[in-house]
Amino acid sequence: MTATQVLWIVFIALSVGVSALDLFVITHRHSQVGVRSALGWTAVWVSLALLYGVGIYWFHPQGHELAALYVTGYLTEYSLSVDNLFVFILIFSMMGVHEAAQPKLIKLGIFLSIFLRILFILFGIALVERFHALLYVFGALLVWTAWKMVATEEDEQVHPENNLLYRIATKLFPLHRDVPDSRRLTIRHEGRLHITPLFLVFLVIGSTDILFALDSIPAIMGISQDPFVVITSNVFAVLGLNSLFFAIRGIMGLFKFLKHGVGLILFFIGAKMIAGIYTPIEHWFKAHTYVSLLVIGAVLACSILLSIWHRRQFPENDPSSS
Repeated sequence: MTATQVLWIVFIALSVGVSALDLFVITHRHSQVGVRSALGWTAVWVSLALLYGVGIYWFHPQGHELAALYVTGYLTEYSLSVDNLFVFILIFSMMGVHEAAQPKLIKLGIFLSIFLRILFILFGIALVERFHALLYVFGALLVWTAWKMVATEEDEQVHPENNLLYRIATKLFPLHRDVPDSRRLTIRHEGRLHITPLFLVFLVIGSTDILFALDSIPAIMGISQDPFVVITSNVFAVLGLNSLFFAIRGIMGLFKFLKHGVGLILFFIGAKMIAGIYTPIEHWFKAHTYVSLLVIGAVLACSILLSIWHRRQFPENDPSSS
């Protein structure tokens, strides 16, 4: 058995084992999930992901190169996932989702996100291998996404009633709003199958997952096209979102400028991909993989520090204190 195969086995074991424990603890407790508990579980996931990167560095045949790509991809996808959670929180607020039902929706959203990311990324890798020029198209898409992310106001990003799946579902199935259990997606009433408002929320979240999964393709393609790096960094980034959701919901004021930081990261990756048309630039970034890691880490750190500073200077604008 090769070192790479062992790393795959360790990855699968960690992903299944810790995520099962995380989801069980978060979704089967009677008390409300506190910020401290959620931050603790978030720290566990981040530590596992980074320790796995250390394992890649020491045991993978190309560990010195792939470890830096893995951490860079993890930080990029994790920051994109955090932005995804902001949209989830906004959807829950706009559609009036009860707190008791939110853990179930987050769990379903995570599983759907993992499936979609792996599917789209593998498809993207296959396309890039056949049509290398797609990298430049992906780069342009990232630059456009970065501009849209920074220029669009928060309340303009989600309009559930305009969602295509939302409208189709309400036309195909009768909607039953008076549901005793707020966590039910469907219910039988007078012999007919009815959908609940929670089912519509899941459809909106699912369509949002598709958009974010599509965004993750050009983002990770700009870092690496190695399936091992791409899949492991993406899955680790997504699996910790269950606990991170509750942490972010409690301390949203700390992340005021995170969206701008993520937009800047996407712009950097997209510009780097487009600049790869000039072969010496492409070779330079491949020979200096740590540069992208340093840039992404610095941007994330600065956006969080700036958010904390802004919160202290202008506490009256802090949404978490209201």
